Amino acid sequence: MFFVYIVIQKSNIYICIMLNISKYNRVLLCFFIVICVGCNFNESLQTKKIKKNKTKVVKTIVKKIIKKETDTINKINAINFLKAYGKLNKESLVLFKTRLGNIKIKLYNETPLHRASFIFLTKTGYFNTTSFHRIVPDFIVQGGNSDHPKTRKLRMKYNYRIPAEIKPYRKHKYGALAAARQWENNPKKLSSPFEFYMIQDKKGSHHLDGEHTIFGEIIEGYDTMEKIAKLETDKKEWPLKEVFIKALVLK
Repeated sequence: MFFVYIVIQKSNIYICIMLNISKYNRVLLCFFIVICVGCNFNESLQTKKIKKNKTKVVKTIVKKIIKKETDTINKINAINFLKAYGKLNKESLVLFKTRLGNIKIKLYNETPLHRASFIFLTKTGYFNTTSFHRIVPDFIVQGGNSDHPKTRKLRMKYNYRIPAEIKPYRKHKYGALAAARQWENNPKKLSSPFEFYMIQDKKGSHHLDGEHTIFGEIIEGYDTMEKIAKLETDKKEWPLKEVFIKALVLK
């Protein structure tokens, strides 16, 4: 009697040819084949698990590197750093707490470098050393600087600028959040990562359109901005009574 058993498991083909073998032996042999196939199947599952675990390990290592080296950003590696940081920190809502009330900010994903930088400086605590330091009524309220020694120290430590991410459809409307910058010797309109301003003019300040990167807007707390705009200032537009910032990343 002639029997042929073929078992296919993915790329593996098991062929058993039996000539004049008893029924009992055929059963045993078939049982052996099934065990072999099962072993290969388990090995395949284990291989997938190993690959999956390796992927998790790689992601964990990357996160640890970024976390460990969050203080390494500088003017040379700023772009690559912010790209990597942005991928691991996708938050876009920030809350400013002040003595006059709170302001909630929404950051735009379409300006990824500015968003990542703002989240980075918020999480590292830079903005918590600063205040709203410049007030021009019916124009802007500007923040991100102070006379505190720690502020100056951090600005020297994180000595970088952000490439412009100016979008023609983003305008300096009421409540817009934009990055301050130097106007002289800055043809590429590089942004300061430290200082920002919010448009307080209800008609907008459209003469600034195309000149600064608009990277967010106020979604709550317009009344707080209005309170800050009414403060008395010195000749340098600095408020006589400080309005310090406590910045929190929400989500």
